[in-house]
Amino acid sequence: MRLGAVVLTMGNRPEELRALLQSVADQEGEPVEVVVVGNGAPLPALPEGVRTVELPENLGIPGGRNVGIEAFGPSGGEVDALLFLDDDGLLPSTDTAELVREAFEADPGLGIVTFRIADPDTGVTQRRHVPRLRASDPLRSSKVTTFLGGANAVRTRVLAEVGGLPDEFFYAHEETDLAWRALDAGWGIEYRADMVLHHPTTAPSRHAVYHRMVARNRVWLARRNLPAPLVPVYLTVWLLLTLARRPSMPALRAWLGGFKEGWTTPAGRRRPMRWRTVWRLTRLGRPPVI
Repeated sequence: MRLGAVVLTMGNRPEELRALLQSVADQEGEPVEVVVVGNGAPLPALPEGVRTVELPENLGIPGGRNVGIEAFGPSGGEVDALLFLDDDGLLPSTDTAELVREAFEADPGLGIVTFRIADPDTGVTQRRHVPRLRASDPLRSSKVTTFLGGANAVRTRVLAEVGGLPDEFFYAHEETDLAWRALDAGWGIEYRADMVLHHPTTAPSRHAVYHRMVARNRVWLARRNLPAPLVPVYLTVWLLLTLARRPSMPALRAWLGGFKEGWTTPAGRRRPMRWRTVWRLTRLGRPPVI
């Protein structure tokens, strides 16, 4: 199985980026081809053999990663699967690529594998980095309904079949949009605790743009993907959960602005999932009303 890797960077972490690329080069088995996408920023000097794309403007996370996909041909078709890695991450084990190959080869229906993110100093995995409701045990692998954007591997047949990440999201919830489309097409998604990406622990961003984008994209996610009867249920539950967290007034104003924007602006192509996919999500522990 041929593997490629897409690394998106703003050019502001040159040392971390070089360390990540070295950890990819150190992987056992056939070499992993790498493309580094400079998202509106010039790239630093990189090792020989690394493909590079410098974008004249910041296209956002999904837009930049989609450019990286196409660097491997239409829908990434030059390789069988693509790793998407954060530029300040690191693969601490040299067998991660081989584990990815084995996982995809063992299960032809497996479309996406999401890695465990761990702090390099403490080894701790934050609950928000375990993509399931029951997140208290990050060392337990399981089937899941979404994945982590900068720590995953996607079979390129999935991208050819359902398309890439939604460019218009810019950032926030783009992974779930792709995950829902993949699940609706019959593909599986697994969280693998034994595939680790080291990444420094950071607090989730809470600036106004964050709240606006999260709110807007959540509405777009529902409008694009859910059966019509579930759209108001999903968004009402989410509204109540947001209010229960008692956000600050500036955060709430930004959130409400994004919520309104999500309803009043084009969400992109609507492809509501089938009801059997709703049931599948429910059986996996994440009904699409939460």
